[in-house]
Amino acid sequence: MRTPIRLLLSALALTLPIAAQAQDTLYFSAIPDEDETRLSERFDKVADYLTNELGVPVEFVPVKSYPAAVTAFRNDQVQLAWFGGLSGVQARMLVPDARAIAQGDEDQNFVTYFIANTKTGLTESDDFPMAAKGMSFTFGAKTSTSGRLMPEYHIREETGQAPEDFFGRVGFSGDHSQTLRLVASGAWQVGALNFSVYDQAVSDGAPEVETARIIWKTPPYPDYNWTIRGDVDARWGEGFADRVQAALIGMDDPDLLTAFPRSAFIAATNDDYAPIETIGQQLDLLE
Repeated sequence: MRTPIRLLLSALALTLPIAAQAQDTLYFSAIPDEDETRLSERFDKVADYLTNELGVPVEFVPVKSYPAAVTAFRNDQVQLAWFGGLSGVQARMLVPDARAIAQGDEDQNFVTYFIANTKTGLTESDDFPMAAKGMSFTFGAKTSTSGRLMPEYHIREETGQAPEDFFGRVGFSGDHSQTLRLVASGAWQVGALNFSVYDQAVSDGAPEVETARIIWKTPPYPDYNWTIRGDVDARWGEGFADRVQAALIGMDDPDLLTAFPRSAFIAATNDDYAPIETIGQQLDLLE
């Protein structure tokens, strides 16, 4: 009795690696530096763009926290991710041969804004706001580069004290948008956030910028980056990582770029983030 061909194919499929049974979907994620709705609006469009450019299915996978983004990358739940400087370093340390392949043009010289509720009386200055001593202060996410790592580094450098010693109360909002909302409402007197989120709020005419004003800007540092796993060429073919890099650098649709917001993407390497790794180790934020 001849076995039907469909049964033979089914049996064969059970013996093959999952990746070989069908064309793999490339999954990517991003650190949740803003609310989930805005992130999905941004990255679902990016997924469509990459699908067209690469000729393979690409899907965006939302995550709930910065550590969750790193874990998803480590566990191969996503193969590509839009990380901050620190989370990118963390992810690359956990995945052999993972590499940064692109960054926004603005990410070469990123800055953090320190903002204060207008009721504090603090105003913008080129000097660190020493008058904020004893006030309440919120970072963003605990492993955010622009919302925690670099603000804490500069607080320590400028004051000679840990944040908990300089400020009266210290907390973590979870993301940049929330930092802006909380400082604007007066729940926290002072906070630190990603400059692009604040500038976007100004462009959008958000009411929060009326009561949460910039008081100090950090010196520049490298930040966000696209990082890809080191095993993607073995799965999608030789040179696939380079193709992804070329697709990201070639992203010139104003709607896609404005959503980040970035003016363009440029090539990046792991070495670009050596300063972030050094500071992360100094502050004991890297394992």
